[in-house]
Amino acid sequence: MDIKITVIDRDDKAHELDAPTDMNMNLMELCKAYELPVEGTCGGMALCSTCHCYVQSEHELPEATEDEEDMLDQAFFVEDNSRLGCQIKLADEIDGLIVKLAPVGE
Repeated sequence: MDIKITVIDRDDKAHELDAPTDMNMNLMELCKAYELPVEGTCGGMALCSTCHCYVQSEHELPEATEDEEDMLDQAFFVEDNSRLGCQIKLADEIDGLIVKLAPVGE
């Protein structure tokens, strides 16, 4: 079954995406599938911050891993609601999730 996830791009345009929960995908992969500007340079290993986003809805997400926290420590424009999209698994519990893509650091 698909869930709905809203991704707000860097131009403040909202994209409502159908997200399959039966394919073991993460948010970064979903954004790439919809050709949104998410690099995912490391392939989802929490080794870069090119899928950095801000969680804007009140969903309870699993705690960030130590690897994710370490990567966010090195990212630009980090906020309290910062997460790496590659670490957010698509699951029924996050139906309706709203995230905004973080600005790209130079």
